[in-house]
Amino acid sequence: MQTVILAGGLGTRMSSKTENLPKPMIEIGNHPILWHIMQTYTYYGYNEFIICGGYKIEKIKRYFYEYHLMHHDVTFDLNGNYEAINPTHNNQKVSVIDTGQDDQTGSRLKQVKRFIDGRFFMTYGDGLSDINLQELLTYHTESRKICTMSAVKAQNKFGVLVFDDNDNIKEFKEKPISNNNWINAGYFVCEKEIFDYIPEGKDIQFEKEPLQKLIQDNQLNIYKHDGFWKCMDTKKDYEELNCMWLNTPKWRTYAWYL
Repeated sequence: MQTVILAGGLGTRMSSKTENLPKPMIEIGNHPILWHIMQTYTYYGYNEFIICGGYKIEKIKRYFYEYHLMHHDVTFDLNGNYEAINPTHNNQKVSVIDTGQDDQTGSRLKQVKRFIDGRFFMTYGDGLSDINLQELLTYHTESRKICTMSAVKAQNKFGVLVFDDNDNIKEFKEKPISNNNWINAGYFVCEKEIFDYIPEGKDIQFEKEPLQKLIQDNQLNIYKHDGFWKCMDTKKDYEELNCMWLNTPKWRTYAWYL
């Protein structure tokens, strides 16, 4: 199965970091967050990726072009060729497709339809999770629906004050997880029929008209993930993820460390 990664947006909330880089290339530890996402899929045996690029796509292309050169010892000859010494062989195949700098998520996905063989994974280029992709796929298959969306419990943006019946402060909860609200975690499984739900145009947000139409047709399945998930949406998220990387990163369920 192929994995489509949406990686073309401007990342305006992290403008200090994305002035010279697309957000998926911002590093967690010594690797772009895009690399971390790909390792999760590779761990479960899914090695073929279609990257929907846009903003500063040349940075993504250059990264993969020079991957062995930057990550391994190399031997050069005087004709300009080089060979990696003891390279890692994870059989990853990466296609980087220019889907436009200003196009929305649905528009980007529609543009790579011609590269899709059949059922496929899809995710965003800024979210990390310890989600079990095999369980997600099985849950999708058993649903017999066109699309499965993963969901996680929402975390309140601010701390919550709890009062007793006399309005005395009883407790302060620092950004508690809501038991009632679930949000899109960004790990999807889609059948190729998903493209029938995406109109032509640059401004089609996958999360709006296509998903709403799927709901109306009873073709959207929800997989609730109770484990770790975090989106790198702000500079604070970036700092928190890098702190996690220095200790025990919760999304690293696979056996690698570079």
